[in-house]
Amino acid sequence: MARAQVGFLQGLFGSVPIVLAYFPVAVSFGVTASKSGFSVAEATFMSLVIYAGASQFLATTLLAGGAGPLLAIVSLLTLNARHLLYAPALLERVRRTQHGRQPLRTPWLWAHGLTDEVFASALGRLAIKDASWSERWQVGIGLGAYLAWVSGTAVGALLGGGAFERWPAVDAALAFLMPTLFLSLLLAMVQRHHWPVVVTAVVGFAVGSALFSASSGILLGMLAGGLVGMFLAPREAVQT
Repeated sequence: MARAQVGFLQGLFGSVPIVLAYFPVAVSFGVTASKSGFSVAEATFMSLVIYAGASQFLATTLLAGGAGPLLAIVSLLTLNARHLLYAPALLERVRRTQHGRQPLRTPWLWAHGLTDEVFASALGRLAIKDASWSERWQVGIGLGAYLAWVSGTAVGALLGGGAFERWPAVDAALAFLMPTLFLSLLLAMVQRHHWPVVVTAVVGFAVGSALFSASSGILLGMLAGGLVGMFLAPREAVQT
């Protein structure tokens, strides 16, 4: 039985869970940027061009604290280096699961939208038996998330730096939205043979955070989990 083709609207609708998390966090970023002295145009332009979540908070803190642009750029590139692997990994998974039925014509268009959550959603869809994937679907889910982040930033910047002063608990709660969403997406696609990678990444993060810092823990967890995944991938391919 042929798989039903999914298109742009299905992808846009599939971005709703991500939009619900991105928009309020983007509002928080806009408020933070405004508090740090950035104008509405500057804050919105940062989200339009960088579109990197936590990295934008970091860049705002660095620039507002007097750090040089070069330090901010290097920090952003280091923190977001993992995104260089998203498009090749997704392309490889598409080729494996779609069996070459769909020639890829516009990866340049949807690769920009491969955030952590969008990437996890795409892999999760490809992991479901008999579920179809298309570039139009990928563009839809990526565009929905992107528009939510940019528009949320603009709203937060318009509200101004004092928007959450009366509700500090709300500002604190927003920090948990994106990690919670990403964790739920990740757990939904984890299978038994993925657990060694997950456990290794968690242990690497815990050790790095305890010995150095949270950012070092993230980096160590990514490297450790990636190395274990590379070691197990050939065995998984042989079994399948």
